[in-house]
Amino acid sequence: MAPIDHVREILHLIAGLLMWPVMIGLVSLAVITLFAIGAFFREGWDRRRGRRTRLESASAHLRETVAGEGNLDDDAPDLRIEKVLQMEERRFWRALTLSRLSVRLGPALGLMGTLIPMAYALRGLSQGDMPALASNMVTAFAATVIGLAISVVAYLIAAGREAWARADTQDLSFLAERLLRQTQREGGE
Repeated sequence: MAPIDHVREILHLIAGLLMWPVMIGLVSLAVITLFAIGAFFREGWDRRRGRRTRLESASAHLRETVAGEGNLDDDAPDLRIEKVLQMEERRFWRALTLSRLSVRLGPALGLMGTLIPMAYALRGLSQGDMPALASNMVTAFAATVIGLAISVVAYLIAAGREAWARADTQDLSFLAERLLRQTQREGGE
């Protein structure tokens, strides 16, 4: 056996070992995406009804900071406000991490879930095993479709949440400016 044949066998073995983790990852990502769809529609429904939970929580935190409640540092009010604004903005954008990750992971896992079974399908074809060929091709195409569907849905969710995060960040910045001016007026009196 030539050295290249050993390399091919090692690569085939590694690909075979990756089959189950890839399929489990793809199914897990599909389940996570279903939950993300539900959470997205729930948040959309709440926002339509005028409830913006994240913004309300961030606004309360900002007001507490301006009032000095639970604040042990001696920073000036404008620095405390800026610190809270940055922290809350990171929190808004952190909520998008899973959706953004799914946009890239879906197609990657889908492609891996396509190519690995296709190798087994080709082996089945070379051995004249048509049921193995058909079964592996069905798995390969299903993995592609699921991976791309995850990516499309995650992209749409991320786009919607990004718009919400921008709107919430702008509203929070406006509130912070208003609170800072109010604090400066009170301090100047």
